Amino acid sequence: MLNDFLYINLFPLSGWEIGRNILLALACGLFISWIYRKSYHGAGYPTNFVKSLILLTMITAIVLMVIGNNLARAFGLVGAMSIIRFRTAVKDTIDIVFIFFALAVGMAVGVGYFKIAILSTLLIGLIILILARTDLPFGMQSDVLLQFTYSGRDSDSPSYLSVLHEYCRSLKVVNARTIGESENLELSYSIRLKKNKDNIGMIRGLKKIPEVKNINLYFDEEEI
Repeated sequence: MLNDFLYINLFPLSGWEIGRNILLALACGLFISWIYRKSYHGAGYPTNFVKSLILLTMITAIVLMVIGNNLARAFGLVGAMSIIRFRTAVKDTIDIVFIFFALAVGMAVGVGYFKIAILSTLLIGLIILILARTDLPFGMQSDVLLQFTYSGRDSDSPSYLSVLHEYCRSLKVVNARTIGESENLELSYSIRLKKNKDNIGMIRGLKKIPEVKNINLYFDEEEI
């Protein structure tokens, strides 16, 4: 009796159904990858990761079709997957979210829950885009890195601080070092701007200070 239960397989799929499921998983995977591209804020767009999301959605659907409701196949898959070792470190937590997103959609397609797969892909994708574009629900800005060379000698109140306090909500020194044999300092500040477009005004204000040179403002995606 237990043996029969382990090998039960009540819903064999036809060739058309298999192809339909794979194509739907491909469409969902492409949409997930498009959402990732539109919401990505890091430096160096990870093309291979985006391709992996597409393939992961399709492969998950295939795995679920192979397993069906056969417990023996499910246990065998767990044993086979335990051999695999993943060494790649995930740099951003949002990448883990997208991995689970692709897995969940692939599972829904694989077991035939097409409405769940399509509606969840559209709805969750829309929510991700809204969060990425508007910084909801908290409206917090990310910190950026400001780097410049300073040749002044007024250690008590440097001349550039007034400009930083005018444009920055918060600022913190993250690095300070001398340049060569001179007494010039290369300073790095982690700052949070008061407004998104204050970067240009701040840079122009710093350039008016004779002691400040080589100004660089590093964002996630760009350098100004």
